[in-house]
Amino acid sequence: MTNLTPQGPIPPGALPPPGAAAPGRAVTLMICATALLAGTTLIAKALGTGALGPALHPMQVSFGRFLFAWIVIVTTLAVLRPRLTRPDLRGHAARTLCGWSGVTLMFAAAAAIPLSDAIAISFLNPVFAMLLAIPLLGEKVGPWRWLAAAIAITGAMILIRPGGTAMQAGALLALGAALALGLELIFMKRLSGRERPLQILVVNNSMGLAIATCAVVWVWQPPTAAQWAGMVGIGVIMACAQGFFITALARADASFITPFSYLTLVFAALYDAALFGVIPTAFSLGGAATIIAGAALLAWREALHRRRA
Repeated sequence: MTNLTPQGPIPPGALPPPGAAAPGRAVTLMICATALLAGTTLIAKALGTGALGPALHPMQVSFGRFLFAWIVIVTTLAVLRPRLTRPDLRGHAARTLCGWSGVTLMFAAAAAIPLSDAIAISFLNPVFAMLLAIPLLGEKVGPWRWLAAAIAITGAMILIRPGGTAMQAGALLALGAALALGLELIFMKRLSGRERPLQILVVNNSMGLAIATCAVVWVWQPPTAAQWAGMVGIGVIMACAQGFFITALARADASFITPFSYLTLVFAALYDAALFGVIPTAFSLGGAATIIAGAALLAWREALHRRRA
């Protein structure tokens, strides 16, 4: 299965090979990662809805995410001093542009609809990656994968609820985020196994910061002290979540540990209810469950295919 991260997916081939098996520790790390990932969408919602001052544009929130995550990652790079190789700049640029678009659209969706709905729709990104791989990578898709895609897209239609104005607009933003992150996965597959995870993080965050800086010029407004704190928090938490995620995947088999990434949805619903009083509706629960069922079926078939190969 594709592994979801705050900036998009990380395919198993781009991750360090598993060391000594430590499934219990891996689960703990993954739970920490999901709690942090949900926390970043909560902060993005607070910044985008005016809870911490005048509402910030999603591109400004995205700028804060890339700026402060970049500072954390570059600091880590300076301390660890890993051996770096020559990066595939063209592949990184394409991947980063899609990742920045996906993150920005996701932050916009988080401010418009319940967090659990926005995150549930974002879980469509491996489905979109599968569909895009047909024309872009020439991959063949069997009946089980088509069934998984149909189930997940049905769940998205439940959440989008065609005909509802506000909900539909916010859900379409999340759908756009999932599509951008799915396209990002196509480029990540080309980078898979060629570069170290820390190098991928620093290159992509550096490029993402450059894109975000150019974009934020057109929407910049002076943040309040609370908003600066929120942007620092969203960047630092995002970088920490990526670290937990990659470390968890290094300590257990991907097919075992990645299903725990769906806990992001649970944490998002809890945060939204506690801070904004948003309680998931029957539509939200049904749509989210349907999307997860489709994504889980797709993950199972991919894991089975890898074992057979």
